[in-house]
Amino acid sequence: MALLNSSFLNTAATASRRDRGGDGSYSSSAMKDRSLTTRRSVLVVLMATCRFRDTFSAIIESAIAISGATFLSLLLYFSFSSSSLLSPCPGCDRFSGSLTTLRNIAVGTVAATPPEPELELPTDISHILFGIGGSASTWDNRRHYCELWWRPNITRGFVWLDESPQKNVTWPEGSPPYRVSEDTSRFEYTCWYGQRSAIRIARIVKESFDLGLSNISRWFVMGDDDTVFFTENLVTVLSKYDHNQMYYIGANSESVEQDIVHSYSMAYGGGGFAISYPLAAELVKVLDGCINRYAYMYGSDQKIHGCLTEIGVPLIKEPGFHQMDIRESAYGLLAKHPLVPLVSFHHLDYVDPLFPGMSRVGSLERLRTAYELDPDRTLQHSFCHDLARNWSVSVSWGYTVRLYPWLVIAKDLDEVPLTFKTWKSWTTEPFAFDTGPYGSNQYDRPLIYFLEGGTRESGSGHTFTNYPEARRRGR
Repeated sequence: MALLNSSFLNTAATASRRDRGGDGSYSSSAMKDRSLTTRRSVLVVLMATCRFRDTFSAIIESAIAISGATFLSLLLYFSFSSSSLLSPCPGCDRFSGSLTTLRNIAVGTVAATPPEPELELPTDISHILFGIGGSASTWDNRRHYCELWWRPNITRGFVWLDESPQKNVTWPEGSPPYRVSEDTSRFEYTCWYGQRSAIRIARIVKESFDLGLSNISRWFVMGDDDTVFFTENLVTVLSKYDHNQMYYIGANSESVEQDIVHSYSMAYGGGGFAISYPLAAELVKVLDGCINRYAYMYGSDQKIHGCLTEIGVPLIKEPGFHQMDIRESAYGLLAKHPLVPLVSFHHLDYVDPLFPGMSRVGSLERLRTAYELDPDRTLQHSFCHDLARNWSVSVSWGYTVRLYPWLVIAKDLDEVPLTFKTWKSWTTEPFAFDTGPYGSNQYDRPLIYFLEGGTRESGSGHTFTNYPEARRRGR
């Protein structure tokens, strides 16, 4: 408007100078021209003002239209997205009662509040299906390990045998029920130093899945007939992970030479490993083809690892699974256990009994007396110093106490005492964790006390363990 007014004033001034006479008066024609010019200028101003108002109105109308369209789009988006969020996920119907469809219930003119969706129950032992690789000829000698942790009518799963037991042999009541594996003669196996039984054991996860019990299974856990599971801690570990996702959980070997030969990134079957339901569902689709593609591989766990690598699921390492690829005394491994729940033992026939003067099974039974009092705390390591006496004390709860009558630096107390040798070469190194010397003679070694028993106070719930048995240094 300021620009238009200036034009109008300039035009009027020019006309005034042009039409004014010498005496300063205006002629009639000049007056007419001036009047005409003035009317035209006013008309221009009015037309410009109208155009400005029309443009402004158009902008406002466009903004209102865009806002309305945006609001309608958002309303439709949230309506459809809300309905999709409330619909069950594919495959979730296998969990009975895990989801509830939400809907408004009209009562007269008042709509009732929709019920809250039911929360999925926490993972417990009933959600785990065990697949144990066994043999009809060796089961009687190894079943004692499995019967230590198996609870009839509580734990679920099967021992998979190469053939049916003899007809005159009664299957032990404390053992898991058995199944006979399918014939595997159609599969290739080219590993010259291995055994074809690796194919049968690799297919246990598929045969377990095909039983149709997977509608209530969240995890498939594989192990050997000499694997000892600590089931409460197994549940604790698996509960950290979403069973609706693809997970492959276990641990590799303690002996580096085994990891080099087989793999650093696979779960070793003797220590046990867990596969979530969604991953098992994908694995069974490709397993038989994988077995032939990896015919040159030695073990069943290698074949499983190869298949899972094709699917694209890596191993999540949980150090509570113990393959125990070691020889001689496992004392150091248990005396400095990592600060994680104890999940499994393996190869117990190839190491000394865990407690001196006891059988292997008897040693495990004693360890379980403390474990049953406090599963999470079992073998958890801690140490302290008594500066008044210059003592160092290292405790592996529920198993042993080491007393050093001198001060030992924290780093050395945090190392695994080297009381064992490697699996294949029977040498003192290398291992997949930090080790320290156990002592070259009796003067370099601590006094060792072993667990005798434990109790729990009924009122406070506190647990007490005692370690009265002292072992002479150097023994």
